[in-house]
Amino acid sequence: MFVVIMNLSLYISNRLFFTKKGNNRYTKPILLIGTLAVTLSVTVMLLSIMITKGFKNQITEKIIGFAGDIVITSFVNNNSYESVPIKKNKSLIAELQSNENIVNVSSFATKAGVLKNENEILGVVLKGVSSNYNWDFFNKNMINGNTLTLSDSVSSNKIIISEKVAKNLNLSLGDPVFMYFAQDPPRVRKFIIHGVFSTAFSDFDDLFVIADIMQIQKLNSWQSSQVGGLEIKINDFRQLDEVAEFVYDKTDYNLKSESIKERFPELFDWLELQNMNVFLIIILMVIVALVNMITVLIIIILEKVQLVGVLKSMGLSNWNVRKIFLYQSIKIATVGIIFGNLLAFILAFLQKKFQFLKLDSSIYYMQHIPFDHDFFSVLLINIGTIVMCYLALIIPSSIITNMKLIDSIRFE
Repeated sequence: MFVVIMNLSLYISNRLFFTKKGNNRYTKPILLIGTLAVTLSVTVMLLSIMITKGFKNQITEKIIGFAGDIVITSFVNNNSYESVPIKKNKSLIAELQSNENIVNVSSFATKAGVLKNENEILGVVLKGVSSNYNWDFFNKNMINGNTLTLSDSVSSNKIIISEKVAKNLNLSLGDPVFMYFAQDPPRVRKFIIHGVFSTAFSDFDDLFVIADIMQIQKLNSWQSSQVGGLEIKINDFRQLDEVAEFVYDKTDYNLKSESIKERFPELFDWLELQNMNVFLIIILMVIVALVNMITVLIIIILEKVQLVGVLKSMGLSNWNVRKIFLYQSIKIATVGIIFGNLLAFILAFLQKKFQFLKLDSSIYYMQHIPFDHDFFSVLLINIGTIVMCYLALIIPSSIITNMKLIDSIRFE
């Protein structure tokens, strides 16, 4: 009895809407519509966040996989694919590696050339990497063969190419291929296909061939201490700006350090625009959920007008009567949120496992819709939905205050 008295509004709400006697033929479908509206809205909001986060993470991973988080090159580099040599400074590398956020510092160089088989030619960029190059990204994207095993003392004539390049030139593992370089005099090198990768990132897949940096050093008549630049990998992309500042401070005046965001600003600006799309979707879904919840609440109140009059005549305050319907609305929102979360995570799990939702990789840089999430975003959506529903429902519930006692009892 004590619990009933202390929670009278909650008790009446449960008796009205969760028992067969309390429900009539209109109440159940109304409650179901409200629950479905919240469920679908929450599902769409969560999926939007998961897809956008997955999309941004995959694109960022692919850009970094090809180009590194931060690079140090010659200050006179003209942004062409012909590297200007810099001296491989061991003391600078040691200083960089002393930073706990930096996991790898390797040497690289690039050189434009033309791959040629018996019938076809293809313009590409040869990217030479050193023996300590971090192959994690390519290991995840190899579809045939293996990455390169390089030495500091003996050069290798093996290369890895993308699936697109392999198809264009009809090449497969173990095949020889000639690459021509526009020098004076022109030079040619024979390479052996050691591996084939596919990242679905056409901007890079169509262009880069990965080889031993010693090949470029020999082609350019460089000394072993000369490289095209240093490629830096960090362990947490969120620390990029901080690490980039550290690298900048350690770099000599004649060298240039650039973060991946500075090298490809248009790509990262494009990724940031995706946040605006998600924001608009969330606003629309919140509006849909609130409109449905407000409509459901008004219909339920109008359906129970006589009961409102009876409760008021028995001395129940306007606020306590309003709480009866607010409790029910919050329950609808809570159930909708729970089912919305379940539906969103089930869909995300199925997509990750079976990848049945495909994409055109030439447009979206990936072959299927990605899903990723973080606990904070999910929690924010759930709490925000409950709070918004509660605040929005206080206003329509105020019609109870304006109901005249006699009119509400006589209402049919």
